[in-house]
Amino acid sequence: MTVLVTGGAGYIGSHTVRALHEADESVVVIDNLSTGFSAFIPEGVPLFIGDAGDENLVDNVIAQHGVEAIIHFAGSIVVPESIRDPLLYYRNNTMTTRSLLNAAVKRGVNRFIFSSTAAVYGEPDQVPVPEHARTRPMSPYGSSKLMTEIMLHDVANAHDMSYAVLRYFNVAGADPLARIGLATVGATHLLKIAVEAATGQRAKVDVYGADYPTPDGSCIRDFIHVTDLAFAHRAALSYLRGGGASVTLNCGYGRGYSVLETIEAVRRVSGRHFAVAHAPRRPGDVMTVVADASRIRATFDWTPQYESLDTIAAHALAWEEKLLRERTSDSLAAVTA
Repeated sequence: MTVLVTGGAGYIGSHTVRALHEADESVVVIDNLSTGFSAFIPEGVPLFIGDAGDENLVDNVIAQHGVEAIIHFAGSIVVPESIRDPLLYYRNNTMTTRSLLNAAVKRGVNRFIFSSTAAVYGEPDQVPVPEHARTRPMSPYGSSKLMTEIMLHDVANAHDMSYAVLRYFNVAGADPLARIGLATVGATHLLKIAVEAATGQRAKVDVYGADYPTPDGSCIRDFIHVTDLAFAHRAALSYLRGGGASVTLNCGYGRGYSVLETIEAVRRVSGRHFAVAHAPRRPGDVMTVVADASRIRATFDWTPQYESLDTIAAHALAWEEKLLRERTSDSLAAVTA
């Protein structure tokens, strides 16, 4: 039996594909490579270049490979961009998932794992935030994901499908062996930006908002290592295969770090100082969001391995240094050719 991973050449998707492949799972990937990289797919894993919303493509892949479960990552994830172009997000996130689910239902695929987000909560009334908290997204990104959660719930009830909705908090870091990581140009992830500054690729790190009512005035986030998150998807698959009921779970550690604390962690592990500039708050940014992670630990066979912020920062830095070495080598080769 095969697992179809949409967006499996992207940041989180590629780590999950690798975790599944290393557990001897049969995996197939659909990715349009808009933000993903074919080189991140392990040797032997089939990659179909196309859109996860292409029902004919999905139908053919399911039929050819005997797909029995889908892990759905494909989508757009940048909050400010979603405010500028909401229709893009409702198309890429909500409409694409509708088409994917339609193909899955037609082929009788009855296990589905969905990549959701803590952005569905908006500014939570309590911290840490539990899964039963009110959902009040502050951006079209969060709204598009929440709409998809509702749609998945309704489809599962109508078609005897079991699902796991995983609400990610702030995903960061890279493969501990630096084989894969976040390589998207112009990525907006805080740790990515900070390690780019630490490696001399950025002049500074902008901190959006220094006047929040938090201990140091900056926003607070719950960072989860991308490899631990990949393991959570593998655990979700085992849970559903074991007959587990449909479930919605937070994916975080339950520990918040401010933006400034996170920048200091990168300075600490790199041993380098880089400039920080304060900028105005951004629309759609939440002040504090930290996961109540008790439910995922109780529900899945999942124990995080990389909870230390310094470890997350060190792995992100090692990956960034590898990327920089490769780009420098390629530039030198081009000059001397």
